[in-house]
Amino acid sequence: MISFNINKKKISKNSRTYFIADIAANHDGSISRAKKLIKLCAKAGADAAKFQHFKAETIVSDFGFKSLKKLAHQKKWKKSVYDVYKAASINAKWTEILSKECKKNKIDFMTSPYDLSYVDQVYKHVAAYKIGSGDITWYEIIKKISQKNKPVIIATGASNLKEVKSAFQLIKRYNKKIVIMQCNTNYTGKYENFNYVNLKVLHTFNKLFGKKAVLGLSDHTYGSETVLGAVALGARVIEKHFTDDNNREGPDHEFSMNPRTWKNMVNSTRILEKALGNNIKKVETNEKDSSVVQRRSLRASVNIKKGQKITKQMVCALRPCPKYSLKPYEQKKILGKTAKKFINKGECINWKNIK
Repeated sequence: MISFNINKKKISKNSRTYFIADIAANHDGSISRAKKLIKLCAKAGADAAKFQHFKAETIVSDFGFKSLKKLAHQKKWKKSVYDVYKAASINAKWTEILSKECKKNKIDFMTSPYDLSYVDQVYKHVAAYKIGSGDITWYEIIKKISQKNKPVIIATGASNLKEVKSAFQLIKRYNKKIVIMQCNTNYTGKYENFNYVNLKVLHTFNKLFGKKAVLGLSDHTYGSETVLGAVALGARVIEKHFTDDNNREGPDHEFSMNPRTWKNMVNSTRILEKALGNNIKKVETNEKDSSVVQRRSLRASVNIKKGQKITKQMVCALRPCPKYSLKPYEQKKILGKTAKKFINKGECINWKNIK
């Protein structure tokens, strides 16, 4: 079974779920806000705070987007796509400050580098690299990140299985510490998006990649329902956007988790993890007494005298079923046997009182 660490946290199919709070653009261009969000998500139970390192000029084409009508979530943007990305970009000088703030709050620092130069610049600071869904076909950056020998987390939104397989094979060539995340890339926050999350893809990922990768979910819906479903299906790394106020203006605030909902999500997941247990079907410790009072045992339906032979009419199956009782399916074993002593009506018939 694949197992590796993100910093000091174990990542495997049987480990506790690892939560990544994607602060992304929710810092709104303010490093003090970014630091505040790190503190808040750590307090709410996040294992890592994640940012996005990009420069507008190396992630989007101003010309390209101006010649294309605004689509999807970008329809709501008042500024040009280029200007929104420019405002959301992180000053490279922030990296060390944010990394130190994460350490101070005892969580990991992560980012998605959307620029080849940033892959190198963030290396000494990140606990793992995250490859966003939009770069799943940019093999150059996938290869470069994979060669850094740090855990690689890749989201698979808006992609088909062939593209996922190709990206996975490329990462695996250079790196064995892989998290592959189901993702639906839609940032509109609409309720109908639940129709497209498609958590059962995790079954497919488990069949294809389960021996070589840990499963995860990168999600942009409201609430924690998808997270609980994904964890039940085997996901052990979860990424959700994080803000302190869903009413703030910005591309990601509306559908992000906030400190209250994040904490509820983590707490619910921890309860679910306990409930999931393991693959072994057995009488659990807390139901041993219940098995006595709920199960039936073979009992005398009439008073049976010493020396009498046991017939079917003398036997019934009634609760409880204490230790040494005979089970109803063992009835044939006792028919024709002789009572060693007087057996009261309702008393257990077992090998202690029959020959």
